[in-house]
Amino acid sequence: MNNYKNDLSFARECDSKDPLAEYRSEFYFPTFHEKEVIYFTGNSLGLQPKRTKSFIEQELNDWAKWGVEGHFEAHNPWFSYHELLTSKAAKIVGALDKEVVITHSLTTNLHLLMVSFYRPEGKRFKILCEGKAFPSDQYALESQVKFHGYEPKDAILEIFPREGEHLIREEDILATIEAQGDEIALILIGGVNYYTGQLFDMKSITAAGHKAGAVVGFDLAHAAGNVELDLHDWEVDFAAWCTYKYLNSSPGGVSGMYVHERHASNPNLPRFAGWWGHDKDVRFKMEPGFQPMEGAEGWQLSNAPILGMAAHLASLTIFDEVGMPAISQKRDDLTAYLEFIIHAISSSSEKVDFEIITPRDKTKRGAQLSILAHGQGKDLFDALSASGVVADWREPNVIRIAPAPLYNSYEDVYHFGQRLKAAIC
Repeated sequence: MNNYKNDLSFARECDSKDPLAEYRSEFYFPTFHEKEVIYFTGNSLGLQPKRTKSFIEQELNDWAKWGVEGHFEAHNPWFSYHELLTSKAAKIVGALDKEVVITHSLTTNLHLLMVSFYRPEGKRFKILCEGKAFPSDQYALESQVKFHGYEPKDAILEIFPREGEHLIREEDILATIEAQGDEIALILIGGVNYYTGQLFDMKSITAAGHKAGAVVGFDLAHAAGNVELDLHDWEVDFAAWCTYKYLNSSPGGVSGMYVHERHASNPNLPRFAGWWGHDKDVRFKMEPGFQPMEGAEGWQLSNAPILGMAAHLASLTIFDEVGMPAISQKRDDLTAYLEFIIHAISSSSEKVDFEIITPRDKTKRGAQLSILAHGQGKDLFDALSASGVVADWREPNVIRIAPAPLYNSYEDVYHFGQRLKAAIC
């Protein structure tokens, strides 16, 4: 799509041709504001699908009817409930079914995976990550290296943008891997950086890491449900993601975990164990001696959080209906239109210069655009919020906006531009 216009009739024409337009009605939009809310924070918390309520009510009704017997007698027996999610989630991340399990929370899963895949030895003890990774990842990495007796300043190798730049050059990542590869035990990078929205070339990073003898994993919190992934064919060793952002699966919802089949079938791989990861055929015999299930399921600890999984299953049915290729096509078109609108507002104003620090190349980004508002500050964001736009502020001076393809429209983008223009001080 090209020849964009900052015009309401143009936006409505785009919506009339949008093959995903009907899915907007599948979601609840916030009603707390006197104006119709423009919701551009699917990168923080996705909107609630209307079908979620019935999925959760099914489990509440079965809990009321069956009590503990619901583990085996519920309409969807809780004993195997997580299996309902596996195939749908595997499609989203490009994995084999046996490589994926939905369980726990994101940082919990990252820690569990690092128990298995961060195995420092001798001079190979460093973890390579991107500079300005999401704080929870930073804390997890710091605690992991300390647990193994290292100091973060010695063991964590961060790659930052060059001076005067906002994005990390992938050539710098690859050059660092090549130069320090014999010291790197683990590479753990956010597939899409939460701050800039930069999408990294996970295939190339994985190949370079393996060539250097390192294990390679990704935090896909801002990638799963946002960009197309092919974890199995890229030969990524492991990954984890939350489900409450682009995957619309409830606040603090369950998390996804991926382990490549070459590791997932290795019962001798070190791990922290719990009974839900134990061989399900003998799990209820309650015998000593952990026997991990084959595949990613062997990294489960406790029994399934059914209500959170029900919310996730509701959303996954939508993704299964639409498919990531169609979501990606609209994402690119909608984000490009948003970029056009922001530049149009910026070029017509003498008070502000909007700099989009997210890559302009659509193959290097997802739905998110991160904006630096030169000449304006937090007052601009506050005025934008007061007008009914739900966006996200990150210090020191970045506004993050993310039009989600399943429920945002071209008309949303147009009206965002009008409210942005009015908010300029």
